[in-house]
Amino acid sequence: MDRQQSRLAKWGLWIAVAALVVLAVCVLGNRFELLHFGIAVRGLALAAAIGLVAVVVSAAGIVRTLVSNRSGARLAIAGLVLGLLVAAPVVQAIMAGAQVPGIHDITTDLDNPPQFDAIAALRGEGTNPLTRAEPENLAELQVQAYPDIATIPIDAQPGKVFEAAVETARDLGWAIVSMNPEAGLIEATATTRVMNFKDDVVIRVAERDGGAAVDIRSVSRVGISDLGANANRIRTFRDALKKKLAAG
Repeated sequence: MDRQQSRLAKWGLWIAVAALVVLAVCVLGNRFELLHFGIAVRGLALAAAIGLVAVVVSAAGIVRTLVSNRSGARLAIAGLVLGLLVAAPVVQAIMAGAQVPGIHDITTDLDNPPQFDAIAALRGEGTNPLTRAEPENLAELQVQAYPDIATIPIDAQPGKVFEAAVETARDLGWAIVSMNPEAGLIEATATTRVMNFKDDVVIRVAERDGGAAVDIRSVSRVGISDLGANANRIRTFRDALKKKLAAG
């Protein structure tokens, strides 16, 4: 006689599938601009919540199959794994965001941040302003959260550093929007892989003390908090630029 299948195991898997569907709708909806940014982000949180419910129900289903004669352990394990796969990245991002201030405009030069020109016209309505006026203590919040973000001194000729900066930006997958070798300015847009979020970057290369000083500013187009993404982008560029110049 076939053993009766655990309802908890089945429900856990179905709930996990529902979480995956919500996640997929939010990701694809945002990537193809079918959903507003705010709706997509709230949808991700909902998908994570559903995924966590699936984990709990599936775990209960596993226990039920172990202590009873019911089948469905594989279904319960599948629901548990799928629920974790959906919930874990979102929960991790939420936890990371809780550890950083709600800011989205990061620069290596707080006194004279590089300014956007060509990209300013591309950002469109409803995007974050580029004035750095809000919050009022933006500079203080940045220093507290990212004390390592500072002007990058390079012991090399500015023209060579400028060329390396352009190559580094391209290597990182940024779309170059504008280059002005005379002013030492590079403007580019970085797009995230999953959600297709666009962050704008301006790089300034100037002569200083016989070498070069590189400043970079990274600004999210939407969202109050960048979850630390802009600071990490600046760090990645800084390290990659130094590595490229050292190799060259």
